[in-house]
Amino acid sequence: MATEATTPKLSKEVFGLEVTNHQLVKQAYDTYMANGRDNLAVTKTRGEVSGGGRKPWKQKGTGRARFGSTRNPIWRKGGIVFGPTGEENYSKKLPVATKRLALRQALSLANQAKKIVVTERLTSKEGKTADLAKQLSKLEATRNTLLVVTDKTPELVRASSNLGNVKLVNAKYVNVYDVLNADKIVLTADALKTVEEWLGGKK
Repeated sequence: MATEATTPKLSKEVFGLEVTNHQLVKQAYDTYMANGRDNLAVTKTRGEVSGGGRKPWKQKGTGRARFGSTRNPIWRKGGIVFGPTGEENYSKKLPVATKRLALRQALSLANQAKKIVVTERLTSKEGKTADLAKQLSKLEATRNTLLVVTDKTPELVRASSNLGNVKLVNAKYVNVYDVLNADKIVLTADALKTVEEWLGGKK
């Protein structure tokens, strides 16, 4: 079935905010990035570095500074002081109301930039990528595209996973990061209704 863009009236509470300060959107973006950060950096202290069990030279008589171990942090290949241990917590938290306001602002900015497209539905027969790509082409969504649906069917998941520039998300899991990084945001009619009901309230 052919996919056509529709022109529904978007909720002003969700897509029509006047954003004069982008600080809140940036804060939500940074929070998303921090919470997805992998804590992989680990360094060794002087007690963990190999070697250094013997005093490098005698205490007196050499004319050099006294040292007890080559694992001293000021030596090359010595231990690291105050380095990452792999147990740091970089996660951040935002109140639910704040996150929703930031998302409304991000969607409003996307709407002002004419990035949002609403279609009656998206289908992919037997999960074929070509079918989905053809529909997106008709919607002029050929660059980084965020597909927002209410039901991530196996067919849509399979079809979209083969398109490197397409990300498929459930309407209730839309976030500031995905919205800001998308060149086009395609919502189905049902997804639009869900997003407006989810974000349109005062909670």
